[in-house]
Amino acid sequence: MKKILLLFVFWQSFIFAQKNNELLVLSAVVKDKVIPNAQIIFQKNGETSETVNTDASGKAVIPPQFVDANNEITLIIKKEGYSTLVTKGPFGGLTYALSPVMEDLDGMRIVLSWGKSPSDLDSHLSYPNNHICYYHKEGTNANLDVDDTDSFGPETITIEKRAQNQKYIYAVHDYSDKNRVDNDNLSNISNAKVYVYIGNTLIKSYDVPKRKKGTVWVVFMIDESGNIIDINNFENSTSWEGVRSLLSNYRYSSTPINSITENNRQTAFDINKQGENFYHSGRMEQAVNYYQQALEYNPFDGQIYSNLGLAFSKIGRNAEAIWANREAIKFATDNTVKANSYYNIAKIYENSGQYSDALYYYGLAKENKENPVYDKAILRVKSKMR
Repeated sequence: MKKILLLFVFWQSFIFAQKNNELLVLSAVVKDKVIPNAQIIFQKNGETSETVNTDASGKAVIPPQFVDANNEITLIIKKEGYSTLVTKGPFGGLTYALSPVMEDLDGMRIVLSWGKSPSDLDSHLSYPNNHICYYHKEGTNANLDVDDTDSFGPETITIEKRAQNQKYIYAVHDYSDKNRVDNDNLSNISNAKVYVYIGNTLIKSYDVPKRKKGTVWVVFMIDESGNIIDINNFENSTSWEGVRSLLSNYRYSSTPINSITENNRQTAFDINKQGENFYHSGRMEQAVNYYQQALEYNPFDGQIYSNLGLAFSKIGRNAEAIWANREAIKFATDNTVKANSYYNIAKIYENSGQYSDALYYYGLAKENKENPVYDKAILRVKSKMR
């Protein structure tokens, strides 16, 4: 059972309380560590962006025209040594957490933040023989870095090294309202947001769906190949044990992939073409940005993920490149894209000295398409392992 020292909570809430025209930036992995001098950019299409910086207490005043921002406003938070955070409005009075850059190629960080109410939301991560939450903060190659109990967050779970061939399920539990079955506070008033980081990059973000009932938001699954699959279902549970049982059931079920409109498919195609133009002209950062924009319209296009993986590799963001290539494999419609993506993953592992992983992925490339390049790579890695 959670225990909260009320005097400490009152003092802490006083220190970190921010007005509706302010926002607060904290570390995602060190509890209550403020981030001063973070650059905060407010953007709206077709208009001039505005930039402010956090002060010594990690707070920043939101420009008046953005205080009541809707989801047409983009918020970008930058700080050297941390992954850049990109999200949509509204954001007045909220807390945002920056994730330090991760080094491991198979690492991942999941950051939860929310508003003033409900005061206590909990992160849960289920995977074979493990369940990470406030009650069990450490598991096999994963841990709960930060547990927040008094509004805003963050709550952070770090997967130091994802296990191959295992499913992970991530969910948010409304601990404050755990005994109020089918209430809608988590959905309608929490303003909960979940951010997923790999390496130096925010690769996925989730806003809690509105007009849903339940105390558990099952957000996403990481499948056996490392692909992130959206779930966004609502369930009920009155305890952490109940959440554990619920998520265990999800690990043994299949999750359907949503379809997209033809208009979004065409928009993604057009933006991807612009990304390819940047790629071929050597402007890799711009290419990455356009590929990511294309995937917002069509997150099920294997070729776009493959392009993104190549661009990430060119700028040395290897963990992100591995993730993008895995997504390419998941959605690829032909074996050539799959083989190329397996090969690209293998090259990264080989260059990092992870030869057993490299050999495994070179083998998968060969299984999907015969190519003498793959044969040479397999022999080369085997010689390095002797």
